[in-house]
Amino acid sequence: MNRAMEVAASGMAAEQAALETVTENLANADVTAFKQALTNVRPFGAQDAGLGVSVEGKRLVLTQGKLVASGGPCDLAIRGEGFFAVQRGNELAFTRDGAFVRNAAGQLCNSDGWHLPGLHIAANVEQLKVEPDGHVAVKTAQGTATIGRIRLALFAAPEQLHALTPTLFEATAASGAATYLAPNVERGPSIAFGMLEHANVSIVDAMMEIMQTQRAYEADAKGVQAADDMTRIANNLEHGS
Repeated sequence: MNRAMEVAASGMAAEQAALETVTENLANADVTAFKQALTNVRPFGAQDAGLGVSVEGKRLVLTQGKLVASGGPCDLAIRGEGFFAVQRGNELAFTRDGAFVRNAAGQLCNSDGWHLPGLHIAANVEQLKVEPDGHVAVKTAQGTATIGRIRLALFAAPEQLHALTPTLFEATAASGAATYLAPNVERGPSIAFGMLEHANVSIVDAMMEIMQTQRAYEADAKGVQAADDMTRIANNLEHGS
């Protein structure tokens, strides 16, 4: 493969990967607390055997989604950075999706059965409330009581978390291990009770990105075709001489 074709072909591969990423973002635009991703593209350097660019995975974009009142009796959202730590069996994962419900075991869990560890909501609880600082209070016929506190997980490089589902992540060597902090301390992140976080995907921006990516792909495809034509012409001249 000649150099011009190699460069154009690598560009086509990069644009295809970017198109798949933005399409996935768009497909999850209505998913609570979904975080869009970007495709990592790196130009080949002098140390690389080749020309053009290479695709090196994805990177999470962790900008805050819009918080909206949901009315759910156990719904939570994070205002600021951080994740809820959730558990299922012996597994630990992290999410910003706070659409929790109380299950039969008295746990606050999501639709996949992951629950907030360390909390038990008794059967006689009539009402639950979570303060911005994470303290969980319950109301029963006997009165109100605080039963625990939700802490938030932070990472040195959260964009390097590995996605298990569109909204559930696990720590990696690149992200670093989770550190935990109490919410609403010294202007740090806080918990918003009765609210949920929308996805941070702009449908308009995603559609524009799709159009731009398609144009770039078509330009690279024309580059491949032009390089192929030049190679064919050169071969014909050589054979005709």
